Amino acid sequence: MNTIKDIDLIRQKAQQDDADQTCIYVHMGTCGIASGAMSVLGAIKNKIKEDGAAKDVKVVTTGCAGICSQEPLITVKIPGAEPVIYKQMDEQKVLRVYESHVKGDSAVVEYALARGMEYQIKERKASAGHIPGEKVMTAEIPGIEELPFFALQELRVMRNRGLIDPAKIKDYIGRDGYQGAIKALTEMSSEEVINEAIGSGLRGRGGAGFPIGLKWKFAAAEKNDIKYILCNADEGDPGAFMDRNVMESDPHSIIEGLIIGAKAIGAHQGYIYCRAEYPLAIETLNKAINQARALDLLGENILGTGFSFDISVYEGAGAFVCGEETALMRSIEGKRGNPRPKPPFPAKAGLFEKPTVLNNVETLSNIPQIIVKGADWYKEIGTEKSPGTKIFSITGDIENVGCVEVPIGTTVDTIVNQIGIVSPDKNLKAVQLGGPSGGCIPKDYMHVAVDYETLQEYGAIMGSGGLIAMSDDKSGVDIAKFFIDFCQDEACGKCLPGREGTKQMLQILEKIDSGEGSPDDIETLKVLCGVIRKTALCALCKTAVNPVLSTLRYFPEEYQEAVKTKVEMGG
Repeated sequence: MNTIKDIDLIRQKAQQDDADQTCIYVHMGTCGIASGAMSVLGAIKNKIKEDGAAKDVKVVTTGCAGICSQEPLITVKIPGAEPVIYKQMDEQKVLRVYESHVKGDSAVVEYALARGMEYQIKERKASAGHIPGEKVMTAEIPGIEELPFFALQELRVMRNRGLIDPAKIKDYIGRDGYQGAIKALTEMSSEEVINEAIGSGLRGRGGAGFPIGLKWKFAAAEKNDIKYILCNADEGDPGAFMDRNVMESDPHSIIEGLIIGAKAIGAHQGYIYCRAEYPLAIETLNKAINQARALDLLGENILGTGFSFDISVYEGAGAFVCGEETALMRSIEGKRGNPRPKPPFPAKAGLFEKPTVLNNVETLSNIPQIIVKGADWYKEIGTEKSPGTKIFSITGDIENVGCVEVPIGTTVDTIVNQIGIVSPDKNLKAVQLGGPSGGCIPKDYMHVAVDYETLQEYGAIMGSGGLIAMSDDKSGVDIAKFFIDFCQDEACGKCLPGREGTKQMLQILEKIDSGEGSPDDIETLKVLCGVIRKTALCALCKTAVNPVLSTLRYFPEEYQEAVKTKVEMGG
């Protein structure tokens, strides 16, 4: 059996590896692969083999580097010199980078995105834009600290982005991975783990924002020999890909979070519920779980600590409703994924009617660092009510599509206009936050801070982190229709308000959009929103009305204009 000492030896060796070797990082998330990263990887590997340079040049595959719209990306790191990130690579470009930069020590300026890597930003800022001891490459390439997309982020959950191979557990261990789990299993009682989580103020990142420590405390208090801890990886919001990014790039952070959570509540079995539409994430998770088992970080008597815990990946069929916790649990049980009324809450009767905790991917990935560095460290950033960071997948009418992690409380303006940058040929109209259950923040409210309470005041929600920037060529009616169409299609059909109410709302929106609507239809729409919000069975349908209410609130003139033609024609 492996011991804690063995893990420490792996960590020490991993930290020494690659330090004195030229590395080419090829970023191979789904976004990179879809953009052609496989051919880039093949071209550079073949060239290195052809040159007989495999001992001198190492190729490292990592997950997404964050800025998906610039994929395929590679990073060239030569000992003693600044790393350089190259964008929009293809087979010809990567071979030119290899000849010029790797073999010739001369960066290719026209392909370069930035000098430096994200983990160096703070040190580069403190040292006038370079790392002491590193050769400065040409100043024609901007330093990474000069690019708002990278410089305005605070990477905690995604701290290993672009640095580790998710298929190699030693890479994660080399970045102090599993130290939180080891500390929790060897130095802390369950109560101490829970108190650390409560003290951190971490709130669930799946949308509801419920304090994770309290959720653990409720489950821990239940007297039952069988308990479960689950990871909700059923990311189904249109435009959301934060969790997929973490699963593909840093799967061990999720596994470690589950181990710590299992210790907290006394669970010995966990499940990661991931939709089958994420094949790379599922493959990566299963590989990571098997590697953790091989090192005795999962299974019976973990590292000789006496604590046993294991994880299985459950593939969902892609139903949006299975993102709701009780529906997800029914799906794992092999039943139809329908929500059920609460109470009883899952902490008392969840999966197979046993005490169960469900946390999402991002929430769990926060946990290891909280245990290692403490609750006070975690609360250094964010807001008083919502400490820490939040990951957003930003997309729509912006130049920098990708995943960003910022302190909670960051303004919408910073995320959209400074990090995302609105496309030059577009005029921003609004930002949709929180997916189909969220709402719009119009361009006049870009100063709004992104936190749970403030967003609700403006009719939007944090949600799981999907953020879509929309230009003024979309009408409020179009926006509402798109999201209601999605919710109506994905409603499970169990309750009347969700099944028939969303259908009626969609029919009315289509009528208004086609010019056949009347002022009475707008009033009916408002009444339906109120009824569904009060009477639908689960949160998914209760909040499905949000895009309609939000667009009615901020763009009422567009609804009035859409029904005006009918009125003028005497309809």
